[in-house]
Amino acid sequence: QVQLVESGGGLVQPGGSLRLSCAASGFTFSSYAMKWYRQAPGKERELVATISSLGVSTNYADSVKGRFTASRDNAKNTVYLQMNSLKPEDTAVYYCNVRTYVGGLWDDSWGQGTQVVVSS
Repeated sequence: QVQLVESGGGLVQPGGSLRLSCAASGFTFSSYAMKWYRQAPGKERELVATISSLGVSTNYADSVKGRFTASRDNAKNTVYLQMNSLKPEDTAVYYCNVRTYVGGLWDDSWGQGTQVVVSS
């Protein structure tokens, strides 16, 4: 059973930094790309970052390019999101996601989310 557990959220002032972590279990972590999404109040969930299975390639939403960095440690089954130069509009619940292939079907799994609040 796939499990994803996010941590590292909190309250930070504009311009500050946070590092989110997502600990994964229940699947072959190093075989799958991982994604970070976020959802702000009253808004749809938004894809923030994707990192390939071996961490060689990453992609980011335009709104976070140059400020956020996704990375992963396949030995620890953990993916990270380093968030710098945070803005109030980055306030959201952040989720990690994996789409695994099991029994001939693709299946999306989500963590419980971690709240990030950027405010002075």
